[in-house]
Amino acid sequence: MSDQLQHKVSIIIPHYNNYSIIDECLKSLKKISYKNVEIIVVDNNSRDNSLLLLTENHKDIIIQKSKTNLGYAGGCNLGSDIATGKYLLFLNNDTIHNEDFLDKLVEVLDNDQQIACVQPKIKSYDNKQYFDYAGASGGFIDYLVFPFCRGRIFDTIEKDEEQYEDKMNVFWTSGTAFLTRKNIFSTLGRFDKGLFAHMEEIDFSWKCYLAGFTCSINPKSIVFHHGAKTLGYDSPYKTYLNHRNSMILLLTNYSLLRSLILFPIRVFLEIISSINDLFKLRFFHFLAHYGALISLLNIPYLYKRRVLNSKLRKVSDASITVIFKKSIVFKYFACRIKTFDKLNFK
Repeated sequence: MSDQLQHKVSIIIPHYNNYSIIDECLKSLKKISYKNVEIIVVDNNSRDNSLLLLTENHKDIIIQKSKTNLGYAGGCNLGSDIATGKYLLFLNNDTIHNEDFLDKLVEVLDNDQQIACVQPKIKSYDNKQYFDYAGASGGFIDYLVFPFCRGRIFDTIEKDEEQYEDKMNVFWTSGTAFLTRKNIFSTLGRFDKGLFAHMEEIDFSWKCYLAGFTCSINPKSIVFHHGAKTLGYDSPYKTYLNHRNSMILLLTNYSLLRSLILFPIRVFLEIISSINDLFKLRFFHFLAHYGALISLLNIPYLYKRRVLNSKLRKVSDASITVIFKKSIVFKYFACRIKTFDKLNFK
């Protein structure tokens, strides 16, 4: 694709502290082959010298400062407010990129107007032979809204042996790196800032499906991800956000009847998971599960989400075939199925 024919892409990177990681990310972006881009860094009120160093060392980017930490969701929304591109690339600040990764993502959206979002293959920065936890080769959920990926189920991360190289529809595209259309992002209400961080991209992808679009993966596009540089994997707050947000999606993105039927099953599994954390002496993680459950008493917020999603909905729950109709928890822990290819995803 010649520069004259390239659609403009706004690359939006939310950032909070740790200048060294975003410096590496920006240096990597300067080497990519796709040139019609603007780079917008949203500083989420960093407490270190990130803002000063970004201003001094990266004069060719747009810096949007927030007065408070808006999280991933709010930070990306703020960046989208000033973005001028036809396409938006939401990108984590702890990534590096193959030179042609953006060309291959744009190609997917250019060639199929039904696709709302597309992600690259995401591999581990520290062990480049393996997939990354946060996205791997495309994201899915089971019917109880437990997320997993082609290449990662719970804590089992597969080696990338090019076993998942086909372009295909996925349920969610990873917030680590995904490309979407600005008009669709705006029409569908952008990210829900109430989620703050974690699973907001799953929520947005779900809204895309409710509105009649699809989401996709192009494994020929490759990004490498550090992971957990802003909020560590062992953080109880991460546990709280992941479990809270997953249950919010279950209660508000399904039809009301399906939500009410599935929620008690999900609560039972939350209790089992909390007991597992307690046995592992992860006391604050144990409490995080119950904090997540208590947070669901925010009925006005849940009602507002349900109203929004009902307005977007053009398809039934049953028609979204990329939701795994079985329990990934049962398959993984009881059946000992550890890799995506063994799931018989039909």
